[in-house]
This record gives sequence, C-alpha cells and structure tokens, in this order.
Amino acid sequence: QVQLVESGGGSVQAGGSLKLSCTASGGSVSTYTVGWYRQAPGQDREYIAAVTASGRGTYYTDSVKGRSTISRDNTRNVVELQMDSLQPGDTAVYYCAAKLPLHTTYDYWGQGTQVTVSS
Repeated sequence: QVQLVESGGGSVQAGGSLKLSCTASGGSVSTYTVGWYRQAPGQDREYIAAVTASGRGTYYTDSVKGRSTISRDNTRNVVELQMDSLQPGDTAVYYCAAKLPLHTTYDYWGQGTQVTVSS
C-alpha cells in the first residue's frame, strides 16, 4: 500500500517561495502520475499541477503556471512542487496524490500540508 506524505508547507510573506515535497513509502510511485491539489477554506479542491511517471509531461493550472515547477526523482520516490511569487490567494492546504496512468481518478492521497501566505 503506497503512502504519501507532504512536507515543506509553512508561513511566508507575499512574494516568497516554498518547495513542497511529496514522499512515497510502501511502494514505488515511479510508474504513477503524481499530482498536487489545494483546498482553501470554504472552497472546492483545486487541481494545480501534475507530472507523468517519466517526468517529461507536466500540467499546471492557469493560476500557478509560470511561477510553479513540478519535478520528480524516481530514485528517491519524491515529487516536488516549487512555488514562487506566492500570494495570499495561494493560502490553502496542499495535497499530493498518485494514480496509475490509465486511471481516471487518483488512487492514493497524502494528508496535506498547510501553506499560509500573508500580505
């Protein structure tokens, strides 16, 4: 059973940066697509980024495109999301998730890490 743990969240001022990490255990995610979601209080969960198993394919939602970079190291079973130019609107709990490429929904989820951006 794959388990995912997010880390790297915290409190930053507007304009700052954070690197979120998603570390997998209990099995390799090297063949999985890994994505990041976020959920702000009172809002729906938002799908913000993803990376294919090879790392060659990436997706970013418009709200983070150009200031975020998703990457993975399959030797360490880690996927990272570098977020720059953070704004108060980025405040949310950030979750990583993993799915096999042919699956339409994510199979495994982490517990989330809080990101708070102050103005």
